[in-house]
Amino acid sequence: MVLLAGVIGAIASFAAVNILQHMRKARGQMRLVWTLVSALSFGFGVWATHFVAMLSFSPGIPNAYDMPITLLSLVIAVVVTGIGIAVAATRQKTDHHLVGGAIVGAGVAAMHFTGMMAFQVEGRIVWDKALVTSSVIFGVFLGAAAIRIAMRRTSGMNNVIGTILLTLAICTMHFTAMGAVSIYPDPAMVIAPSSVPSNWLATAVALAAFTILMLTGLALWVDIRDAQRAKLEERRMNGLANAALEGLIVCDDTTIVTANKSLCRLSGRTLGDMIGSDFTELFSAINPSSGLSANADPIWESNLIHVDGSRSPVELLTRVVDYGGKPHTVIAVRDIRERKKAEADIHRLAMHDTLTGLPNRRSFTTRLEQEMAALAEDKSIALLCLDLDRFKEVNDLFGHAAGDAMLQKVAECAGSVLREGQVLARLGGDEFAVIAPDLSDPEEAADLAQDILDAFRKENERATSDGLMSSSIGIALYPADAQDQENLISHADTALYRAKSEGRDTYRFYEHAMGQEARSRRIMEHELRHAVSRKEFRLVYQPQKRLDTGEVVGYEALLRWKHPERGNVSPAIFVPVAEESGAIVPIGEWVLEDACRTAASWAPHLTIAVNVSAVQLHSPNFTQTVHRILLETGLSPRRLEIEITETALVRDMHRALTTLRQLKSLGVRVAMDDFGTGYSSLSNLRAFPFDKIKIDGSFIRQVDTNEQSATIVKAVLGIGRGLGLPVLAEGVETSGEASFLSRELCQIGQGYYLGRPSSIEDIEGDKEDSSANAA
Repeated sequence: MVLLAGVIGAIASFAAVNILQHMRKARGQMRLVWTLVSALSFGFGVWATHFVAMLSFSPGIPNAYDMPITLLSLVIAVVVTGIGIAVAATRQKTDHHLVGGAIVGAGVAAMHFTGMMAFQVEGRIVWDKALVTSSVIFGVFLGAAAIRIAMRRTSGMNNVIGTILLTLAICTMHFTAMGAVSIYPDPAMVIAPSSVPSNWLATAVALAAFTILMLTGLALWVDIRDAQRAKLEERRMNGLANAALEGLIVCDDTTIVTANKSLCRLSGRTLGDMIGSDFTELFSAINPSSGLSANADPIWESNLIHVDGSRSPVELLTRVVDYGGKPHTVIAVRDIRERKKAEADIHRLAMHDTLTGLPNRRSFTTRLEQEMAALAEDKSIALLCLDLDRFKEVNDLFGHAAGDAMLQKVAECAGSVLREGQVLARLGGDEFAVIAPDLSDPEEAADLAQDILDAFRKENERATSDGLMSSSIGIALYPADAQDQENLISHADTALYRAKSEGRDTYRFYEHAMGQEARSRRIMEHELRHAVSRKEFRLVYQPQKRLDTGEVVGYEALLRWKHPERGNVSPAIFVPVAEESGAIVPIGEWVLEDACRTAASWAPHLTIAVNVSAVQLHSPNFTQTVHRILLETGLSPRRLEIEITETALVRDMHRALTTLRQLKSLGVRVAMDDFGTGYSSLSNLRAFPFDKIKIDGSFIRQVDTNEQSATIVKAVLGIGRGLGLPVLAEGVETSGEASFLSRELCQIGQGYYLGRPSSIEDIEGDKEDSSANAA
């Protein structure tokens, strides 16, 4: 009977532990159902264990059991142990498990001593208080330990250990308490007639045991069914999880239930190491309470702590899923090391120049804005704008690879002389800028500019080929020269332009007068672009005459600009601005078209000469433009004479000569203007067969009284005769100059003495007067 009692206690404990596992996973009403089932199962089991053991107790004198008290002991067993089980399952915390287990142990003790009160015998029962206390302590301690182990984690080993400890709690408490009982026969003690005999109690115990077996079978059936479902679900979930490239963690609250292989590889841990641990132990700088709520859909970044202590950036995404019949949180762990690296590369590319590695314009403006905002009151910021001198020539002569190498060398040399806090940036092309903050004296900016120029010169001493580095530098100061970033950059550019115009390879500080000059120049550039459409330009025509007969052989078209506010603007002022800004191309096209249309109505023997700038000549579509204008105006190509200077040839000899040959193929005549003032006149004459040479007016002036000028003019006229080219003398302003040229057999002349530039109306009037006089 003792062995049977132990078996019943073990079965009851096993059923209770298994039902506890199901109850822990359940929610809502199902938790109440499982609590009731567990209380009934364990309560009946404890009660049956006690009374089966009592049936094996034979005092040797008549005994029986009080039925109401016996039933009361059953109720106490069910209610008190049920309360303990409910407390233990309320929260997955150690304190709840221990308190609930202690209540279960106390319920076992309460049931035992209530059951002993139902035991009636013809004698006196005396208790050993020490053993009674020990039995209660054993029951409470073992009950707490059993429930804690059973509830800590779902595993077969924990179930076995929990069942053993709970069985020991029942048996140890019972047999220790029975050892505390001593019975002394007393004839005065009479058993009540209503007491239940032992055989009746045996029937009741049998029914209780049967109930336990039924509940246990039910629990086992549910356990097996749920276990099979759980295994299938777990196998399916694990298959899906392991197929994912991202790391996945399944958490019950913050406790890791399972994880996939990707996370194991990513963290360097095994699955066994992670199961049961808190997921926050894997990550740094995260607040799990804000990320694992059932209603949240958070995405946040953290660092995954590897098993070796190293860290890597990850992105965490959470979802709530049903796992094993209970809501669990799934955390996707995405490795973002490559993304972070790509973002860093993109940021670096967005803020730095790829060729030199220097900050680019965007980074430069951001840094300049920061320095201006943080500048102390008694300090200033110097902005140095650098532009390489004749950089295009390096690209044209040595190729773009040499140009790139020079830009890298510029970055290296200029960067080597910068002090702490100073920034060198490449703004684009061959433009660089230096931000020099916290300067106490403008001379510090001058010293820095000189250091940069000296560094270039030292590098040039070591250079062997591919061009020499030379730079012009413009300097503007904040807040002395400008109060905002835009004007500061503009003023530094203005100073840079002045440095280039004053000899290059030097630096200049911004001055207020420079700003006014630059502003006037920009305004003129803008007005020149609209002057054609506003009909502010007009052409005047200066006659070209034969010096021996005075016959007019043609006219030169000269451009005049009458500004609505400035009045007549000299070509010496606006033509260089138009050439530098590129506005000369549409202006020159208008001049050519208007001159050809006007000349088409003249006598067939008269020619029209039109000056063409180097910018026009090097334009890729210039020949096509001339051809189109000739077709539209109907002017014969042999009557058009294009005048170019030697400067146009020097700029790009190959392209210029190609364009001139194309013009010659159309039948257009080409004259060399301002002969003698260029770089290599004789070689140019040999390189291309010009149709006419025009001696510059500076040589004609006082040619009849100045021996040197006379000698030069005679030499040019001799060259013309030797090459078979007609020579036109410009700037003939006196009769003495005209007589000298006529004696030296100069064929054609042009100048104020021979005819001033006139409008087409005046020319037409003169022709009519000449025709009338002749009649």
